[in-house]
Formats: sequence, C-alpha cells, structure tokens
Amino acid sequence: MAAPVIALDLRSKAFGAREVLGPISLAIAPGETVALTGPSGAGKTTLLRILAGLDRAFDGTLTAPERIAIVFQEPTLLPWRDARANIRLTTGVGAETAERLLGEVGLRGRGDAYPGQLSLGQQRRLALARALAAEPELLLLDEPFVSLDPALVEEMLELTARALARRETASVFVTHARAEAERLADRVLTLGGDPARVVSEEIVGETSAHRP
Repeated sequence: MAAPVIALDLRSKAFGAREVLGPISLAIAPGETVALTGPSGAGKTTLLRILAGLDRAFDGTLTAPERIAIVFQEPTLLPWRDARANIRLTTGVGAETAERLLGEVGLRGRGDAYPGQLSLGQQRRLALARALAAEPELLLLDEPFVSLDPALVEEMLELTARALARRETASVFVTHARAEAERLADRVLTLGGDPARVVSEEIVGETSAHRP
C-alpha cells in the first residue's frame, strides 16, 4: 500500500474554552478522494483548514505534503488580471500550460477574459484550473459548487471528476450534498457530535465517477 499523502492524528481542536473537534484520525492515499459531510457547524471547514496548514493551533500531529492547493467557496480570483494571468501569476506556469488547463475546465478561448466578464460557474472553473496548475499532491475543496444551479453543479461535478481521474492527486472535498459526495469520493466521512468526531465512514469508491 502506498504511503499516505497526508496523515492527521487529531486529539482536540478548541476555540477558546470551546472544544469543536474531538479525536479524529485521517490518512489519505495518492489518488484518493475523501468527502467530509455533516450538518452546518460540525467543523468540516475547521478540519479542512487544519489539513491545509492554515490552522496550527490544535492538539495532535499532522504530516502533510509541500504542495497543497485549495478551492474555496468563493473563487478568490484577481479581478484586475485576465483568466490566463490568474493562473500564471499565482503558480508560475507558462502560457502553454495555462491554455491547456483553461481547455481542461471548459474555458478554451477565454484566457483574455477578466473575472468580472465570467459567470459564477466560469469563475469556479477558473479557480479549479488555477489549483490544478500548482500540480498539488493534495487538493482541498471547500463546498466548491455551493450556490450554483443544478445544471451547473452537474457540469462542475463532471469536469472535476475528469480532472481527478487524470491525476494521482489526493483530495478532500467538503459538501453538504450527499449526492455530490457519492459522485466524487472514494470514502465519505460524516462529522457529528459535540465536539465533532467522525460518526460514520462509508466506502463508495466502486461507484465513484472519477475512477476510470
């Protein structure tokens, strides 16, 4: 079995006197996608921030790779730069790579467009292309399809599934939608309780769309 890309042995995470996350052990293999589900306020985004190295104030140990990319709920693009530059300036890739990634996410020919000229769905595609340009060992996605209409969600699920199938990138995907989790993930972890823990773990990889 391949060594995990990331391994977390969390004993506790607290904000002040309030403990929000209890003991959680998590290891993710190359090419594996894990979905985090659970009710609002269960600590999914907090756990994602710990995995990303953005929150180090926790009790436990984390072994993480150097190359981590994050796709947030909001695209967080540079509004004063065109789509091509949004990819190149933040990752250092060349123009040819940027154009290839734009094509991969369905934005071929839109490299000169600025974020304000793109729809929300197209901005989400661009944010995904930018994350992939970093060639991450670990890709973290925090509800990347929130507020999109069902047709756009289906398009984003399909292109994300294809992008993951082409790579050995490990990924963690936060979502409230069970159908989205089952579509993309090999494992679905549900957080619950107070403090939150993994209350259920389900293997869904045999039906995961991103597995060829």
